[in-house]
Amino acid sequence: MNTQTNGKGTRPVDAADFRTYYFADLLKRPVCAGKISNRLGRLSDLVFRISEPYPEAVGIYLFHGWGRPTEFIPWDKVIKIADDAVFVQPTPDGGPYPPFEDQPGYLLVNEHLMGQTILDMDGRRTEVVNDVHLLESQGRMLVIHVDVSFNGFWRRWGLRFLIWHKDRFINWRYVQPLSVEDTSTDTMLLSIARNQIKDLPSEDLADVLEALSGPEQQALFSALDSEKAADALGHAEPRAQRQIVANLRRERAQKILSEMSVPRVADLLAVLPHDDMTEMMSLLPPDQAERVHQILAERESTAGALISSDFLAMEKDAPVGDVLRQIRASGRDPHSISYIFITNRPENVLQGVVDLRDLVLAADTAALGDIMVSPVVTADEHDTRENLEDLFTRYHFRMIPVVDSKDHLLGVINHNDIMQGLLPRART
Repeated sequence: MNTQTNGKGTRPVDAADFRTYYFADLLKRPVCAGKISNRLGRLSDLVFRISEPYPEAVGIYLFHGWGRPTEFIPWDKVIKIADDAVFVQPTPDGGPYPPFEDQPGYLLVNEHLMGQTILDMDGRRTEVVNDVHLLESQGRMLVIHVDVSFNGFWRRWGLRFLIWHKDRFINWRYVQPLSVEDTSTDTMLLSIARNQIKDLPSEDLADVLEALSGPEQQALFSALDSEKAADALGHAEPRAQRQIVANLRRERAQKILSEMSVPRVADLLAVLPHDDMTEMMSLLPPDQAERVHQILAERESTAGALISSDFLAMEKDAPVGDVLRQIRASGRDPHSISYIFITNRPENVLQGVVDLRDLVLAADTAALGDIMVSPVVTADEHDTRENLEDLFTRYHFRMIPVVDSKDHLLGVINHNDIMQGLLPRART
């Protein structure tokens, strides 16, 4: 297998130089030193080094059990992979090979891949690696696909006659190790590159986080930027929220909390164990911590404690064209510009509201007052959270303005801050 030269030099590569294997067929195959009678053990795993474009084999791992040390056979000692055994060169002294020592960048097929959960990017669903497709060429062995069909299960049990579905391969080029540091026993592998995660809806990411646990869950969450992590965490069920928060570093937790609104922070903290809640509360700025504490202390929180100041308010004589230019140049979060609230200055009395869709369709020369809707559905600053839930359920607005007894605009309540919290509490 490793000799590709003869007396006349290197011979041309042809079809005979390529052979593919399924890992399930190699698993537990006898490993023999030189001849079939000199059996060292059974193949427990294949060790690869992560490299581009495909991981390359560095050796064979033998696990003997019964207190005997493992053995690691370097790949350049492999002579031949036969149907009944894998033949390797004997050691110079005829003794065992040295024990296996894990290293950064090592990938063990059986331990790190087989049976592991991956994320199918196209279907946005979780799959399971049931087998790994390998390519042998010119003395090298490469991982080229993972197989998510059920066929690998039958191969592992020697039941090939039950295979009638086609293999479902995912090319290794689309499988990225999702570890913040290196490939190790706690690595989760997904069919999604780190820079593609931002394209997945936060709800889908939350579903995946809920389906995972332990190191796999931590690896996926660690690959999210702070904004995406905050949104996914807010959509996850309480069990997953508690698991994730328990493993967050302080610096990371602080960045994630800074991306969340006060009501969503309160919803998160409400499901945490007391010690974790206290720790997270200590990471908040004093003013934000006080507001969160107020929400948590009041079972029926009022609108005044839940309001956000992230909204747009303008006067009714502002021309549509000027307003659109200001919005485009502002760099504001799209969620804060669903509506434009019309107020007078300096009293700041709410007079009407313009939906962003109506703004885009209006003539540039029209004034906001010409296209605004009045009167406006509002919440009173003393309305309870239950009142707010009823308003959002009835009107399906993306945000609702909060006013005092004299209709002064105090802030807004976002739909997600109220309604997203309902589902987690129901599933607690």
